[in-house]
Amino acid sequence: MVAKSTANDIADDELEPLADETARQAQKVVAAHAEDADECRMLLSMLGIAPA
Repeated sequence: MVAKSTANDIADDELEPLADETARQAQKVVAAHAEDADECRMLLSMLGIAPA
């Protein structure tokens, strides 16, 4: 299934990186809800917030 493009879409070059604190908070939420370590790593990677 392909997502439809709309006038509200944001181009990749318009995205700003997350603040470190925001990324850490998001990592904690993902880790708390992941089934196991593998799923946690996959989700963090998919969201672009994997630890460096």
